[in-house]
Parts: sequence; C-alpha cells; structure tokens
Amino acid sequence: MDVKNSKLTKLLTKPITVGPNSTLVKVRDTLLKNKVKRVVVIDKKNPIAVITEKDIAKKIYELGNNPIKSVQAKSFKPKKLFTLTRENSVKECATMMKKHRISVVIILNEDKTLGGIITKTDLVKIFLTKGSESLKVSQIMKKNLVTAAPSDPILHVESLLLRYGISRIIIKRNQKPVGIITFRDFVPAKIPQWIAESADPKEVQEYKFKKGLTEGHVNQMSYLFPFHATDIMTTNPITINHDKEIKDAITLMIKHNVSGLPVVKNSKLVGIITKSDIVSVLAS
Repeated sequence: MDVKNSKLTKLLTKPITVGPNSTLVKVRDTLLKNKVKRVVVIDKKNPIAVITEKDIAKKIYELGNNPIKSVQAKSFKPKKLFTLTRENSVKECATMMKKHRISVVIILNEDKTLGGIITKTDLVKIFLTKGSESLKVSQIMKKNLVTAAPSDPILHVESLLLRYGISRIIIKRNQKPVGIITFRDFVPAKIPQWIAESADPKEVQEYKFKKGLTEGHVNQMSYLFPFHATDIMTTNPITINHDKEIKDAITLMIKHNVSGLPVVKNSKLVGIITKSDIVSVLAS
C-alpha cells in the first residue's frame, strides 16, 4: 500500500513541552491541564527525555514521604529516545515501534531540535484518510486467544496476563464476549496506581516478586482472593465483526478511546484486533 512509503511530515503532532528545570508538580499539572499522556523535555530546543504520568507517579512512589517540590524534570533518568526525521517513511516509523514495542517516536529537525512526535494512534489514523488497501479485520486479527470465564478468580486472570505478557483478557460466556479485564481494572490497593495505569505486565511482575514485600502489601493482595472476573471486568465490550474493514475497527477504537476490540462472527468470539496489529501491517 502506497501509504507505507509516505513521508512523516504530514503526520507530525506538536507535543506539549517542558523545560529541564520544571518541577515534578508542574510537569504533572501540565499533563492534566492539556489532557495528554506525555510531555517532551527540551533543553535549548533539543529533546532530552519523554515523561509520562506513569513516570511521575513512579518517582513519587520512590520518594515515599520525602518532599517532591524540589524534584525537577532533568532529574528523571533519561530513557532512550527513539528518533526519526520528516524524511523517514511511515513504514520505517511503524517498524521502529513494532521492534521496540513503543508508542511514540520523536521527530527531529535537521539541526537536531524537536520537530514533533508521532504516536501509534497517529499511524493508525492514516488508514482512515490514506489507506488504499481494503483489508478485513479477519486478515490481521489474532486468532489464538487467552480468555477467562466470569466466574474465574481475578488472581487467576492476573496470572494469565503475566504468563502470556498481554495487556487484556477477554471474558467470555457461551463463546460470547461479555467483558474485558486489563491491569487498569485491578484495585489500586494491590499495586501502585502508576503500574496499574501503565498496563505493563513485566513491571507488575517485578513489583510483586521484588524483595522486601511488606506484610501490608501481602494483606492487600489477600484482599483480592474472594473476587472473581465478573466483579472487576468492563461489561458489554465494544466488538467488531470479522468481515468488517480495518477502517471500521479504527473508527471504533478512536471513538471509544480503546486500544483493542474483541472480534466476533455470528456473535461468537473468534479473535481480537489491536492498534499494534494495525501498526504491524504498516511495518510489513
């Protein structure tokens, strides 16, 4: 499809930026005020880091009872920045996202200053405006599903998420999807909210099994024993029929602000399609 060779110029999103001396509190306020998931830290117009609300919450968690007013953006441990230029193609950007399992790429100007960002959602949206190839959901959906029943204990559901390194479990009854559970659905008392909101199976696992798990944490985990999938799942999930086009799936994802949809055929669950699946198409 021609769109894969398109330059990134027209897809750029202007990011919200902060300076290296911005306090942690100011960065968080900036995220909330602008309703964005990330800010780019720039030093003399050069990008030096990306900070998400999860990063801020993690820093607060590490500080414990220590004051946070003096913590500055530049004190965050820099992550590796994945960068491209306007002259790179959609396919190259999608390939980078797929390879490194990231959701944002920094676009640099010729002088290495910040030109913009491209997110996974930006790439997905191009199917709606430029996609010339008519692909069906059934052609790219994942057919090998990990599912659970409404009556399954939520600790069992969590074990599935961790074991398979996935972000969501579809809850089905009589072969029909009746709910979805992600890490966001687990009670915050069990694990820090910054982990729950990130839906990162590896970090959840690291937290659970790290040394020094306190008695209080164990008690919080024990609190979950009586609960079942039906107690925390998001009911009546938005679904897509297997014979619909990818554009229809993207429209639903954007409209309902979700990253994945159960795929059905005659109301029966047959697969799942996510934004990552669509990015993979652009990378191929």
